[in-house]
Amino acid sequence: MKSSRIKNWPSKERPRERLIAEGAERLTDAELLAIILRVGRGTFKEGVLGQNAPDFAKELLTEFKGLRGLDRAHIEDLRKVPGIGIAKAAQIKAAFELGKRVQSKRLTSISFESSSAVAAHFRPRFVNARQEIAIAILLNGQNQLIEEKVVAEGTPTQATVYVRRVLEEALRVSAAAIVLVHNHPSGHPEPTTGDDETTRDLEQAARLIGLLFLDHIIIGEDGHYSYADSGRLQEISNCEGILT
Repeated sequence: MKSSRIKNWPSKERPRERLIAEGAERLTDAELLAIILRVGRGTFKEGVLGQNAPDFAKELLTEFKGLRGLDRAHIEDLRKVPGIGIAKAAQIKAAFELGKRVQSKRLTSISFESSSAVAAHFRPRFVNARQEIAIAILLNGQNQLIEEKVVAEGTPTQATVYVRRVLEEALRVSAAAIVLVHNHPSGHPEPTTGDDETTRDLEQAARLIGLLFLDHIIIGEDGHYSYADSGRLQEISNCEGILT
């Protein structure tokens, strides 16, 4: 029977040593989480038995239903688990945030030529988001990213996007074109009436000051909706609207 203490394991079976020797991609979710946790937990008076880090990691993934659930959990949720103090909770949340930022930074070298490319690169940003988040993608004349800017954060069903703020951000960096991206926490990417109104007002306002509004993309759980691809961007832009 394998010892519960990792230092007694053969080196080729220890998560940290395996990562160094074989690469992080070869490790399971539990093994990677164990490295972040560093240590397991001791014996607790509440009757919770001591565990090494890999076993503790497996229990956390089971309790929170995988990496998505663990990412979505608040600090307070994590700290309710015996053995998770403020330091371990912070380590877990920091690891998830670093992963999201790495994915986000990859955008700087990408030319956005399709709604699928935009959706593929922004989907990780919205994984497990509890509220709608709207991001303005500010592009140069070659559709290359200048900057991405969060322009609205709202409720699980709505985020109010103010046209003036989007245009101010675009003018600040001398952008030539804009793409608006936002998520639907419900998982369904179909646009709402409010999404139609935002699309119409932003397209018309951008056109007035010589900016191209290329698309409004809504990202759901497994798919996305593109106003440009569907033909509705042109249809909506021909409707009269009131700028917000």
